[in-house]
Amino acid sequence: MTNVILVIGDTHIPDRADAVPDKFKEIIKNGKPWDIVVFTGDFTGKTVYDWVYGLGRRVYVVMGNMDYLPLPKTARFSIEDIVFGVHHGDGIYPRGDTKGLTRIASRLNVKVLFNGHTHDPFIKTSLDGRILFINPGSLTGVWSGGGGSLKPSMMIVEVLNNNLKIIHYELSRDWRKLSVYEKKAVLTRDKWIV
Repeated sequence: MTNVILVIGDTHIPDRADAVPDKFKEIIKNGKPWDIVVFTGDFTGKTVYDWVYGLGRRVYVVMGNMDYLPLPKTARFSIEDIVFGVHHGDGIYPRGDTKGLTRIASRLNVKVLFNGHTHDPFIKTSLDGRILFINPGSLTGVWSGGGGSLKPSMMIVEVLNNNLKIIHYELSRDWRKLSVYEKKAVLTRDKWIV
């Protein structure tokens, strides 16, 4: 049976953004209830936090560097034989650095690490290919201290037979054009092929 994970983060509502883009709200609403929802940190407001908790059967959230809610710094869960971790990604320089993310993933003993903080989405592996990093970017497309894409983005991850289908949704900076990209990540023995 396929497990579907909604991966979102870095909303920064209400301090940097007023709302989640309507196109994303529609996609998110149509998938409810999600099997799993992952939020990679920086809600910055309780309203978004409450909304996220109503989206899925299981919800994993972590504290971002701009959050003042009582949230965990990390989270872990398993699907099939894959252990997933969640960490905002703050404290790593430069932001999104593969070696820094690898240290966090190794400490958590996970094969996949969901992370945020960069406000720039990516899907990549550790240098040795043993860990997969998935960063959904910023759901609202707001600026970050290190730049960011300034394009709202989110990801949906489908897990089946230890293989991942990753669907990346990205809006243009004016929120009018929606682009959709798809990648597959296959775990072979102990390494990811993306």
